[in-house]
Amino acid sequence: MSALDPRDTDVAAAPIVPPSELKGGVLRAPYRALSLGIVSVVLLIAFEATAVGTAMPVAARELNGVSLYAFAFSAYFTTSLFGMVLSGQWADRRGPLGPLATGIAAFAAGLLLSGTAGAMWMFILGRAVQGLGGGLVIVALYVVVSRAYPEHLRPSILAAFAASWVVPSVVGPLVAGTVTEHLGWRWVFVGIPVLVVAPLALALPAIRRTASGPVDPAAPVEAFDRRRVRLALGISLGAGLLQYAGQAVSDPSERWLSLAPAAVGAAVLVPAVLGLLPRGTYRASHGLPSVVLLRGIAAGSFIAAESFVPLMLVTQRGLSPTMAGLSLAVGGATWAFGSFVQSRPAMEPHRTRLMVGGMILVAAAIATAPTVLIDAVPVWIVAVAWAFGCLGMGTVIGSTSVLLLRLSPPKDAGANSAALQISDGLSNALLLAAGGAAFAALGGGTVGATHGAGAVDGSHPAAFVAVFLPMAAVALVGAWVGTRLKERTH
Repeated sequence: MSALDPRDTDVAAAPIVPPSELKGGVLRAPYRALSLGIVSVVLLIAFEATAVGTAMPVAARELNGVSLYAFAFSAYFTTSLFGMVLSGQWADRRGPLGPLATGIAAFAAGLLLSGTAGAMWMFILGRAVQGLGGGLVIVALYVVVSRAYPEHLRPSILAAFAASWVVPSVVGPLVAGTVTEHLGWRWVFVGIPVLVVAPLALALPAIRRTASGPVDPAAPVEAFDRRRVRLALGISLGAGLLQYAGQAVSDPSERWLSLAPAAVGAAVLVPAVLGLLPRGTYRASHGLPSVVLLRGIAAGSFIAAESFVPLMLVTQRGLSPTMAGLSLAVGGATWAFGSFVQSRPAMEPHRTRLMVGGMILVAAAIATAPTVLIDAVPVWIVAVAWAFGCLGMGTVIGSTSVLLLRLSPPKDAGANSAALQISDGLSNALLLAAGGAAFAALGGGTVGATHGAGAVDGSHPAAFVAVFLPMAAVALVGAWVGTRLKERTH
């Protein structure tokens, strides 16, 4: 085969675009306001994720909830699963404007609830409300991209999404750590909703002009698919019960009691997942099913590991919350670079090989992180490892988004985008629950429970190892799934 033979590429060749269409890209006049608006929304989400992650170890300790630390993250992903399906239905039928506005409002309300919480369970409830909003927002944004941008511009706007994490990844931990140490962790949560105003002002008018309403305004509006909504509720309920059971397993007095919620959770969750994800996802069938599966494997393994990095550095190596957060800061830049690389036309023939390599980088980064539990290993090893892991994530996450939209007809963009995000969120919730259960079972629930923010408690390193090494193995499975992204030709 010649180098230009389409059969020698990993995905279908990109369409030929006139040079006039390429000039200015997503910042050309027809797209400028929309691009700035939706990137601002992603900027808000990015700042929240990096800032809140830095403040979380201190919040958990003050609320006497270190044993429930994983719940503070997984509650977000659990409720976001329902929000994703609801948003896909809503956006396909009435356009993405409604779910986007509602999602941003719920996102802000959840932050305020967590920031004013007096107990860990109230804090977790706030995270759940925030997750519902996040689920509505992320799917609505994908529908906006599908409707408002031609195919040749989609990799660029998705790369811009990734680039919008760079500044928050550097500034967020520094600001959040400083605020946490001098004013208290609550201000990190109650201060972020102020940033909601700018994305609303920029994004919503532009979306109303370019991507609002149904795909075919002349066609009758279909009713919501109640079956899919019920299945979405089943996913959230099942994931929540499994998380509760996983947490209870770590307590010998409750271990037998955990069997009932675990059985009910699995019985509810499995059929719901099979009904909402593309057929063949669990088998890693070629094409769209493997794209959806890979997204979940990549996001779940990486986020489950990353959630414990600041806690490990604070409690095991004595870093301040600011320094622990900054150890992950460079990852925002490398993630954006990875997303930029996958968006280049020259990378199109090599997309799946790029994704396999990305997953290998992710696995290596996760496996390297717990080496800092050895005192002789310098803490900057985490920063270096996470930079390479984020580089891999940038190539994988950006590419799964591009492939998903390429394999989805416009009328199915919402449902398929929801499936992609469900895989993402469900994997986050379940792997966080599994990691949290292993962490608590090996004594992690008492890590740093009686120490200050900068204290060192080196008595439970195995609790952290039990989180990181299994997640590295999951990431390696993702490298294999990455070899099955091409659709089979008959």
